Amino acid sequence: MPKAKVYVYLKNGILDPQGKAVHHILHNMNIHEVQDVRVGKFITLTFENGLTEEEVRRRTEEICRKLLANPVIEDYHFEVEMDQR
Repeated sequence: MPKAKVYVYLKNGILDPQGKAVHHILHNMNIHEVQDVRVGKFITLTFENGLTEEEVRRRTEEICRKLLANPVIEDYHFEVEMDQR
């Protein structure tokens, strides 16, 4: 079955309180090599068989724009995996 792996993340310049909290905890754990942390979302969409790669890309783009990402504060990108059987 075709799948789309979607990554949604805050745009540069948007405050990321979750990322700041994780960064603070890392420092409390004496892990100082990490300079910044940004927290995002990872979503896997599994489509029905029979769709072309272009159809999967088009539908994934639509789903991202309409539901998964807030275009005011978030960016996204995705990867499509077509079943090779």
